Amino acid sequence: MRSAKLLMVWTLFAVFACLSSELTRAEPDTGLEGVVTISPTVPGPMKADAPASVPLPNITFMVESETGTTTSFTTDDSGQFRISLKPGHYKISRKGPKPAIGHFGPFEADVVAGKMTKVEWECDAGTR
Repeated sequence: MRSAKLLMVWTLFAVFACLSSELTRAEPDTGLEGVVTISPTVPGPMKADAPASVPLPNITFMVESETGTTTSFTTDDSGQFRISLKPGHYKISRKGPKPAIGHFGPFEADVVAGKMTKVEWECDAGTR
């Protein structure tokens, strides 16, 4: 009899635990997500069937807040990225020395609490 009551108590506890976890929603991530592309895709005149821009894969970007550099991220093979950041205003540019040609930021973005801000940034290859 005692073990039956104990089993019933544990069962009720498990049911309430499941229900409470269903009702408790985690805050959405806060930060930036998007894709970085580059254009033109080839130097010189563009062919009619050539894409205007292509993803910029495996490039590291610095993320600076108003108080200085905070972090960095690297685009994936598809030029996409996702980074968690605190709410605020950020400037994003390619990490490392400035290349002789091309333009890789700075890009600006505002991050709002509880939201992943979606961005699409296009870099300029500097070739014409």
